[in-house]
Amino acid sequence: QVQLVESGGGLVQPGGSLKLSCTTSPFTFSPYAMSWHRQAPGKERELVAAVTSATGRTNYADSVKGRFIISRDIAKNTVYLEMNSMKPEDTAVYYCKALDNYGVDYWGKGTLVTVSS
Repeated sequence: QVQLVESGGGLVQPGGSLKLSCTTSPFTFSPYAMSWHRQAPGKERELVAAVTSATGRTNYADSVKGRFIISRDIAKNTVYLEMNSMKPEDTAVYYCKALDNYGVDYWGKGTLVTVSS
C-alpha cells in the first residue's frame, strides 16, 4: 500500500524559511510525478509546485515563483519543498501528492505551516 508522509511544518515568521519533506513507501513505488498542494482555511486546495520524476521538470504556482523550490531525491524516495521569503498568505495545510504511471493519485495527510509574527 502506497503511503506518503510529510514533515517539516511549523511556525515561521514573515520573511523566514521552512523546508518540507515528503517520503513515499514502499521503496519500490516509483511515481511519475510528485507535487505539493496547500489548503488555507476557507479556501480550495491549490497546486503549489510539481516535479516530474524522470526529467526533474518543475512547475510552480505564480504566487510562489521565485520563493519556493521543489526538489526530489530519488534514492531516498523523498520530495522537498523549500519555502523562502514566506508571507502570511502562505499559511495553510500543505499536502504532498504522488501520481503513479496509471494516473492514480496518492495523498499524504498534510502538515500545517503557519506564517506569523
